[in-house]
Amino acid sequence: MPRAIVLVNADVGKEPEVYSSIRDIPEVIEVHTSYGTYDIIAIVNAETNERLKSIITTRIRSIPSIRSTLSMPVVD
Repeated sequence: MPRAIVLVNADVGKEPEVYSSIRDIPEVIEVHTSYGTYDIIAIVNAETNERLKSIITTRIRSIPSIRSTLSMPVVD
């Protein structure tokens, strides 16, 4: 099953809203806040690579108050 780790930078003060929006996506199996370079870490599972790409590009990256993302597909 294709999986990716998505690192998210959110607008200052909007982290709880972004966290909640990401958590509500059914394919997101884990979501965590962080105090490092990135504000939120999400792990996403999907049935296919194409579906994984769609979730990241159309569901996660379209959330208001997200400044940037870094997606890392898992290969094992």
